[in-house]
Amino acid sequence: MQLCFERAAGSKLYDIDGNEYIDYALGMGPAILGHAPEEVVAAVRSSLNLGQLFAGQHESELKLAELIQEHVPSAELVRIGMTGSEMVQAALRVARAFTGKRKFIKFEGQYHGWFDNVLVNQGEPAGGTASAPLPIQLQSKGQVPSATDETLVLPWNDAALIERVLLEHGGDIAAIITEPVMCNSGTISPRPGYLEALRTLCDQHGVVLIFDEVITGFRLGLGGAQARFGVVPDLSTFAKAFGGGFPVAALVGRADIMQLFATGAVNHSGTYNANLVGTMAGIATLEQLAADDGAVYRRIESVGGALIEGIREIAARRSVDLRVNGYGAVFNTYFGGDAEIVDHESYRRSDAGKQKTFLEALLQVGVRPTGRGTWFVSGAHDERDVEQTLGAIDTVLQHGLT
Repeated sequence: MQLCFERAAGSKLYDIDGNEYIDYALGMGPAILGHAPEEVVAAVRSSLNLGQLFAGQHESELKLAELIQEHVPSAELVRIGMTGSEMVQAALRVARAFTGKRKFIKFEGQYHGWFDNVLVNQGEPAGGTASAPLPIQLQSKGQVPSATDETLVLPWNDAALIERVLLEHGGDIAAIITEPVMCNSGTISPRPGYLEALRTLCDQHGVVLIFDEVITGFRLGLGGAQARFGVVPDLSTFAKAFGGGFPVAALVGRADIMQLFATGAVNHSGTYNANLVGTMAGIATLEQLAADDGAVYRRIESVGGALIEGIREIAARRSVDLRVNGYGAVFNTYFGGDAEIVDHESYRRSDAGKQKTFLEALLQVGVRPTGRGTWFVSGAHDERDVEQTLGAIDTVLQHGLT
């Protein structure tokens, strides 16, 4: 089903044929306040006559950095950019410069942007831990294999394996980059102690720990996943919910690492870095998220929690092997597979065909999660959306997924 949308408002999308959809894709996550949130749009509108690009610092950039520092544990220094992909590359570059080492570890099934060195091993699993690091699997025509010469790929959620690989390769590993919750592949939580083990191992081996919080940042709370789990990385990347639907991103982290940008020793240039529209959107979004002691998060968790419990109840009543993984703010549906989803390999054993049929059927009745089965919940979703969504799910499952 090919859709062309005309407009969006709050929790709804409207296509050019006049159809309405309850939107749980939310632009793949950014619209945490809902579409076209009044306060964010007003802030951006007020900035337009002030100019857009100064090729120098301005007050809104400093204010945005201070807001991030107020909420994010790892944010000793802040750099503002445009996209998550860009900030990941900046993080890897500065980690190499700081450590004097070349290689980095990423995890199977995790997405860190579309650049050649990280767009790997997101399809069929490469096959357990016996051959770790895993064989590199390129994901796109046009990728250059040599771009992955410094990339090591491992299964996620296995601290003992990380320790083994660091003992074997640690002398040349500059960084470990990870989603603190594996949102791009099943919304998989870290096992108890796993993130803490990464922190300890990185300290022991002189490796920079990078949390890619492009999805989890400002979605799992004002402090991101690092505050939720109490583990502080050396560097963190943010985008998506950070701008409330407008393009803005950030790299934050330890002052002794980040100051390499400030001195010019490490280059991170970009015409649109810290542009006025993006910074004003970021300020307005963070102010709204922080308002009334984070009331919007309580609403999101309540609405999302009701959706999760409702989906589970319907699946049980209809005797369907539909399961839910995740949190009120972001969760994943899947069918069958392993009883416990802990990594990319176990997630890929679920029934992708049934998932696809389910999502397509929901779209036909006006409910739109992402195409991979990730559901994002915004501050604009309400109890009526929950009721309508659960009714649609019940109808779809009643008619079967053949």
